[in-house]
Amino acid sequence: MARVYNFSAGPATLPVEVLKKAQADLLDWQGCGMSVMEMSHRGDEFVSIAEKATQDLRTLLNVPDGYSVLFLQGGAAGQFAGVPLNLMGESQKADYVITGSWGKKAVKEAGKFGDAQVAASSAVDGKFTDIAPRADWQLRDDAAYVHYTPNETIEGIEYPDVPDTGSVPLVADWSSAFLSKPIDVSRYGVIYAGAQKNAGPAGMTMVIVRDDLMGKPQSGVPMVLDYKQQADADSMLNTPSCFAWYMCGLTFEWILNNGGLEGMAERNAKKAKTLYDAIDGSDFYSNPVAPGARSRMNVPFLLADDSLNKSFLAKAEEAGLSTLKGHRSVGGMRASIYNAMPQEGVDALVDFMRAFEKDNG
Repeated sequence: MARVYNFSAGPATLPVEVLKKAQADLLDWQGCGMSVMEMSHRGDEFVSIAEKATQDLRTLLNVPDGYSVLFLQGGAAGQFAGVPLNLMGESQKADYVITGSWGKKAVKEAGKFGDAQVAASSAVDGKFTDIAPRADWQLRDDAAYVHYTPNETIEGIEYPDVPDTGSVPLVADWSSAFLSKPIDVSRYGVIYAGAQKNAGPAGMTMVIVRDDLMGKPQSGVPMVLDYKQQADADSMLNTPSCFAWYMCGLTFEWILNNGGLEGMAERNAKKAKTLYDAIDGSDFYSNPVAPGARSRMNVPFLLADDSLNKSFLAKAEEAGLSTLKGHRSVGGMRASIYNAMPQEGVDALVDFMRAFEKDNG
């Protein structure tokens, strides 16, 4: 069976070149006689894989000195607890800016460990379609950090720039836009991201943390969530997700060989424009998000007649366009067009949408 165009929000499509490389290495990694899944994480072979992946990620993001790069488990949801456990410190206060479902989950989890305040929310009647204006944010000078979600996967909302929080460290769940464009790491105290969108398969979470923020966790923090302990152990305090780390490394290589983050940003902008232009140029489709807050990664869209949703999805699957159903909280459709989704996939989706509109409009 031919590969489909997979528009899943995550786990998401991976570069074919990466999959082929992993396939070739699966039984015997570089002549060592075993798979990456079988080798000891303490052995020279895997240590070399981990070190190269770490350095390649540093290169991609131009990570400054004074920041540690961690490869952890537990997903971004694990960091909903990891961040407050490591950063809340003496103030026991943190401010959260909410633009969608994942931000809501993050502040709820942080509330278990201290005073996690919703400093701003863009919800209107329970729906998120925009970003709260910076002037409306009620930030506290004594907060340990300010947390936001640069790209909300479910609602398809993305910040166009990095918010200024002054001297209070900025923390971001970059999961669904991580490695999709350059990031100025120096603007952040902590960046964390699940791999399964742009960086590799599910099972690996990357955390980039400013060194001066480590080493002052709350009492009782689990050792696997303690940034300082993990940094001191090169992310091998416990057995890591070895194969996921290896796959992330292959994905980093692929990005570096395809124009780096600048190249990804250019291609992603073109794909997003192609799809949004098709939606905006039609009375049959619509996107609920304010134009200035639209995501380049996750594009929700609605059909003018909801009764056609099942037919749209069934015919799309027949056409090799997979996993387009929108999240239940938003409805309609959602096309996730991460780094590994080629322009040809978006073009095929747009052609299908136009044909479906012609037949049903």
